[in-house]
Amino acid sequence: MSRIGKLPVTVPSGVDVAIDGPLVTVKGPKGTLSHSVAAPIVVEKGDGVLDVKRPDDERTSKSLHGLTRTLVNNMVVGVTDGYEKKLEIVGVGYRVLSKSPTQLEFQLGYSHSIVFDAPEGITFTVEGPTKLGVVGIDKQLVGEVAANIRKLRKPEPYKGKGVRYAGEHIRRKVGKAGK
Repeated sequence: MSRIGKLPVTVPSGVDVAIDGPLVTVKGPKGTLSHSVAAPIVVEKGDGVLDVKRPDDERTSKSLHGLTRTLVNNMVVGVTDGYEKKLEIVGVGYRVLSKSPTQLEFQLGYSHSIVFDAPEGITFTVEGPTKLGVVGIDKQLVGEVAANIRKLRKPEPYKGKGVRYAGEHIRRKVGKAGK
């Protein structure tokens, strides 16, 4: 039995869960999220908890069991607390400016500045010229937007310059040896 899949998802007060066949919709104080559950898996609503059940022990059912439970739990956490991914910029002259809560302007060593627009449901927080955060209720979308920002200028291994996740360790290489 899946250790993660058999754990119940606790639903805090103020969160409304609607199950309509395979579609699970979670509504909370920060917004609404919905997810379509894969075929053999069933989500059942109890008093204050959600249970994710699988009908048999086939390989596909086992693999989808824990995944579905985690996705439903991420929706519940997202509509109550939300998610934030922090990024930091390293490099001389590299900086970020907040044009609006949904638009950033980067100076990353290119000949031009880069304007980055947030998709629906994502906002940015800028704590300084080299620190920023991606905030939203959908965990997958927050991670994807943060990865796209990091992709603008990946950290390089020789000097470590670029956009990195907060706390990310960059493996450094030794430069060429001089004679």
